Amino acid sequence: MPKIFLVTGEASGDIHGAHLALALQELNPAIELIGVGGSRMLAAGVSLLPNVDRVDAMGVPGIRQLIKGWKTLRTLSRYIQQERFDAIVLIDSPGLNLRLAKVAAKTSHNIIYYIAPQVWAWGSRRLKLIRNVVNHVLAILPFEEAYFQKAGIACTFVGHPLLDELRSSYDKAHERQRLGLEAKGLVIGLLPGSRVREVHDVLPTLLKTIQPIRDRYPILQVLLAQAHSLSDSVIHELLEHSGQQVKVVKGQPNEVMAASDLLLVASGTATLQAALIGTPMVVVYRASPLTYQIAKCLVRIPYISLVNILAGNEIVPELIQNRMTPDRIAQEALEILRDAGRRDAMQQAFHAIRTSLGGPGASKRAAEFILAEADS
Repeated sequence: MPKIFLVTGEASGDIHGAHLALALQELNPAIELIGVGGSRMLAAGVSLLPNVDRVDAMGVPGIRQLIKGWKTLRTLSRYIQQERFDAIVLIDSPGLNLRLAKVAAKTSHNIIYYIAPQVWAWGSRRLKLIRNVVNHVLAILPFEEAYFQKAGIACTFVGHPLLDELRSSYDKAHERQRLGLEAKGLVIGLLPGSRVREVHDVLPTLLKTIQPIRDRYPILQVLLAQAHSLSDSVIHELLEHSGQQVKVVKGQPNEVMAASDLLLVASGTATLQAALIGTPMVVVYRASPLTYQIAKCLVRIPYISLVNILAGNEIVPELIQNRMTPDRIAQEALEILRDAGRRDAMQQAFHAIRTSLGGPGASKRAAEFILAEADS
């Protein structure tokens, strides 16, 4: 019976880890899955290690995050030194997982990295480490396979797992009805992120953007996609003083995206998710001044959104840091809403991106590879 250890430290990684776990169990019902993750992986049948939480971090971590991360790494290091697995699968979260990979490599474990660190964006300083401690990388972006192979790292492109979570098409009218919206009028979707800190940095500005849009489009409905990882109190506290009527939809980002005419999205996986559904968007992001200055020194690519990175040009506007103001966001939003040609060009580019990612089945292809490696 294969015994596999799955580790992730992000809310999105918990979702991808859950899909991977289900695919592994479908291929081999006798498999034993142990891991670090969240509620989605637990529901998918992964036995989560007790007293070990995911380490959600962004930007420059604070003292509490550093202490928590250090304790988690120490606990996991001791655990994998004592246990034997047929494979250790690291899912995203390079801050935690690359450190853990160094420990696991010393114990001669078979280490597979699923959803690779984005070293192509942050520079190549981690390539040597990955080459030394990871047996194989399972890439989810089409250009990553050649990139890692050129660096001497075994890599296989399996497709993007988001395609496993999306329907082939969505009907806007149907989704609006399901969400209890009026059939007519403009619908704007807000996706402020899945971490408390980024939501506090982004959502207040997005809420201030609503009124200038409402001035032009009086029949306006606003949806806010609340991530499972966020408590109701975080969202309600920020909405309380906004003065805007906003419908909060929890745990249904795909439906919010499909029901909307335009999205205001915090940079992250959600931008690609929106592109695959086909909804025009404005991408925003704000980090702490220190985090932003560090990122400016490290980032090697001209865009922050996966949509523009995959397209190779700016097909969706990106308003970052000081440019992320209510006036600038509203201006971009209104220009997109007025310009049908611009919306059509965006959607054509979205279609090309979806085609480049291959078809659904990334989780199954990754599971097939992992099981083959575990049996070897």
